[in-house]
Amino acid sequence: MAYDGSMTAHEQGTRDLGCAAGLAPKRLRADAARNRAAIVAAARAVFAEQGLDAPLEEIALRAGVGIATLYRRFPAREQLVAAALIEKVTQYADAAADALAACDPWVGFVGYVHQVCELQAGDRGLSDLLSMALAADEHIEQLRATANAQVVELVERAKAAGRLRDDFVGEDLLLMLIASAAIGQVMHADCPDAWRRFVALVLDALERRDAAALPSSAQMYEAMRRLAGERGCGKSREGISPVAGA
Repeated sequence: MAYDGSMTAHEQGTRDLGCAAGLAPKRLRADAARNRAAIVAAARAVFAEQGLDAPLEEIALRAGVGIATLYRRFPAREQLVAAALIEKVTQYADAAADALAACDPWVGFVGYVHQVCELQAGDRGLSDLLSMALAADEHIEQLRATANAQVVELVERAKAAGRLRDDFVGEDLLLMLIASAAIGQVMHADCPDAWRRFVALVLDALERRDAAALPSSAQMYEAMRRLAGERGCGKSREGISPVAGA
């Protein structure tokens, strides 16, 4: 039997003995499940630290498996991203649903912004996923699409209630998420709650009704699309906006 680089010589010998005894299928299933769990846990940590561009070799190293084993479990990066971030994306979707259920549109909007910024404060991977057009698996895309549609409604409700400035657009929320995430990453060691001060300042500005009109968002929208394509996290898919809530 060929040697699997993800195993030690002892493990390989044990597996070969198991094959001879007719016990290989059960052992292989257990090994596969253990390897998959280790890879997902390592990916969750590495993506949180380094973002979705993180080397897969680093993930394999932390998981204690060979890179070939990682690719057997997850042939495409998008599959690994989905497995590692599904819990966080579910929380993101839940935050949008909870905000939309709030009786006061402004309270719902503020609560949503705080919750999402907190979710991504210590997780570069989630920040990348929310702000860039990474094509993930269908479950992730369904959650994200549903949440984004709810955020659009949330924004329009806050505007209709006279609490959110009329010229606010989805790209503004994306800028806020990117900036908040950057602040959280840079200041995490010395001031882990710095992002909260930033968010408070921005929300105060968004509620102002007497402020001068904002510059056009058309160029910013195109810049966001270009940035998504240049990040290397995945190409934009037709019909999927890189803008959270747009």
